[in-house]
Amino acid sequence: MTGIDWETWLLEDAGHPIIEKMTERGIDALSPVERLTYCMWVADYGMRNGGDLETAADLYPQFKSEAAEIAADLRLQKTTEVFDLTDSELATVYFDRFDELCTEISEALGVPPQIN
Repeated sequence: MTGIDWETWLLEDAGHPIIEKMTERGIDALSPVERLTYCMWVADYGMRNGGDLETAADLYPQFKSEAAEIAADLRLQKTTEVFDLTDSELATVYFDRFDELCTEISEALGVPPQIN
């Protein structure tokens, strides 16, 4: 999809309200697709700020396994496939697969991206 800034979508459009909800009411208040979005946000934080998934795991240790499990439950094939990879494989393909993961998650979440 052209004209979509998926990084902004993840950080602001989808991620910000989820982070606020989690801060106010705790992670257990999040729906499964909100938790998946949070797991994606955590992975993105680690990859963009730390350059690896270790930073993500420091923030939320179960982000990867939880993302794979929720994505499978929601039948999000691409997201399940990516989060089922080993840490090194996920880190290698993360940026190449980022847009398609955000597309799949945004459709499940019902929070469409802004088109620039």
